[in-house]
Amino acid sequence: MPTQPPLDPQQTLGLPREALPRHIAIIMDGNGRWARQRGLPRIEGHRHGSEAVREIVTHCARLGLDCLTLYSFSAENWKRPRDEVEGLMELYALYLAKERPVILENDIRLVQIGRRAGLPEDVLRELDETTRASAANKGLTLCLALNYGSRAEIVDAVRRIAERVAAGELAPGTIDERQISESLDTAGLPDPDLVIRTGGEMRVSNFLLWQISYAELYVTPVLWPDFRAEHLYEAMRDFARRQRRFGGVEPTPSIPPAET
Repeated sequence: MPTQPPLDPQQTLGLPREALPRHIAIIMDGNGRWARQRGLPRIEGHRHGSEAVREIVTHCARLGLDCLTLYSFSAENWKRPRDEVEGLMELYALYLAKERPVILENDIRLVQIGRRAGLPEDVLRELDETTRASAANKGLTLCLALNYGSRAEIVDAVRRIAERVAAGELAPGTIDERQISESLDTAGLPDPDLVIRTGGEMRVSNFLLWQISYAELYVTPVLWPDFRAEHLYEAMRDFARRQRRFGGVEPTPSIPPAET
């Protein structure tokens, strides 16, 4: 698959580049409901959802975003029926192998957040190969939250910090927000500016709780398998119209709506 040309935000969205979020995080919800509405097994919803992943990833890369984080499989998702979990893991391994050329040709760098323990060997193998092959890429960072839970991530970060204190490498009085951020799985990545949740549910579901403190939230009723570039653009235009105060009084200048 040839590399697609970059997209000009002004022509594509009617927005200047500086109005775009640097980092978008997406809770990809609604695969099961999508399948149920069509009388299909739940795994078919996940299978069609992978098509949405390809489109959104490539469009974010072409727009020049710094980072896109996708909530692929939460630590709580292991509670789902065994056949659905096994089918999902097969899909992850297939997706990582199939999409590797697309990732490389679009200069995308893949990283994973979440605990590796418990993930099948074939998923880890394909994940590690794509991570290794894309490590030097300079474009979009695609961050897969796989076997991820934000509370577990924070617990792991506290343990890392405690180990450094116990080893005499870190004084307790020097622990600050920067130390915590640098101990999280997302160390080195910018915090999300925009969190999109598909499927209409109004919750963050243990996703990047530390990192999204000042992120803008955008919830759409569109189910993830139906989510396409036009829905992404709608969310980004909505983001550009927000007044972001970051706890202050004077808002940052908002971007006027694009003319129609």
